[in-house]
Amino acid sequence: MQQTADQQVHNLIRGAGKAKGETGRAKMDIGNVESKQISEPIKSEAQISHLALDIGGSLIKLVYFSTNSDSSSSSSKDSVAVSSGNEGRTVLQGKLHFAKFETAKINDCIDFIRSKQLRLSDCQKHGAPAGEKCTIKATGGGAYKYADLFKEKLGICLDKEDEMDCLVAGSNFLLKAVHTEAFTYMDGQKEFVQIDHDDLYPYMLVNIGSGVSMIKVDGPGKFERVSGTNVGGGTFWGLGRLLTKCKSFDELLELSHRGNNRVIDMLVGDIYGGMDYTKIGLSSTTIASSFGKAISDNKELEDYKPEDISRSLLRMISNNIGQISYLNALRFGLKRIFFAGFFIRGHAYTMDTIAVAVHFWSKGEAKAMFLKHEGFLGALGSFMSYEKHGFLNLKVHQLVQQSPVDAYHGGDKIHDPPNGELNENRSIDCSICLS
Repeated sequence: MQQTADQQVHNLIRGAGKAKGETGRAKMDIGNVESKQISEPIKSEAQISHLALDIGGSLIKLVYFSTNSDSSSSSSKDSVAVSSGNEGRTVLQGKLHFAKFETAKINDCIDFIRSKQLRLSDCQKHGAPAGEKCTIKATGGGAYKYADLFKEKLGICLDKEDEMDCLVAGSNFLLKAVHTEAFTYMDGQKEFVQIDHDDLYPYMLVNIGSGVSMIKVDGPGKFERVSGTNVGGGTFWGLGRLLTKCKSFDELLELSHRGNNRVIDMLVGDIYGGMDYTKIGLSSTTIASSFGKAISDNKELEDYKPEDISRSLLRMISNNIGQISYLNALRFGLKRIFFAGFFIRGHAYTMDTIAVAVHFWSKGEAKAMFLKHEGFLGALGSFMSYEKHGFLNLKVHQLVQQSPVDAYHGGDKIHDPPNGELNENRSIDCSICLS
């Protein structure tokens, strides 16, 4: 039975992969599948690390697999193996790891790949002939722009996958395979959302990278980019660098933690003498005009604190994205909107601003939801394309996301403590199958 990548995800619990030769596409045999807990990792002589890249305009995202014996940082003792009853197949227990680099510092990424010998994973470690080219999967515009650089520095060829295909494949995979992937965040409270696999579609995927893409996902392999905006993470970083002299995105984001946007933004209360505009439902604290106070203040740029500028800029862009996203969801009658991309970074203020914007414009009927591995959808989709193309007969069987040690459960929702990093890009327990 021929399966798409998304259908394979849907059947991960019930079936396991069976490769069809060297050049054929991967297939799935659906049957009785046994899941078993194993307390010790399956050992392998080779420390195998399959690698995939998403090279964007601002950031490079990297996903790679390593066996448990190469994952000394793991705190989990149990992992899940899936057996289909096929003999002679090697199932490797391990983890998917996630890393990111600034595209402007692409040599740091190249050094990382070289230092971990990740480039060897799809070549010598799997017995490729000496004269055969070494190939890794990659997506994003940089897969084209920097192809020659990777060939020159590492001797590898980038096998390019479509960016939108990878984004959607990565999103669908995480939402179906990782139990605590999606969550809401509002008023300082993070709540994980349990996804009904039979009621996942349709949904809106908003990927916030340098720019913003809004994708309507209708089902396995069915999606359409319905809108977008050029005001995204690159806008925040670019304007922020010009206005505050910050040297990195993370520095700018950290600066916003300490800022007060009300110093620069004109609020409804500033116009109405501290009062709400109740007739149209606007509170006195609603922003009437981002950076609006700079019009009337007799101040120059240097008179404003960089942290206040950063905060106002973050608020302006997040509000804009939240509003445009909801309006597009409204066009298609979608109630669920998933936000992803490295602009968010698990930043509480960013998520809260987007969530409030969606809540306000939908009058509470729509929800903004976020993803734990928000910035790695494209890279993960690129990684999954190894399976789709039957390349080296690699098969992802099962993912298990361990709940954070400091999380506690309440009812059907999982609440994280209010302090600490909200969205750490933890590695994911998994197993892959090699013929």
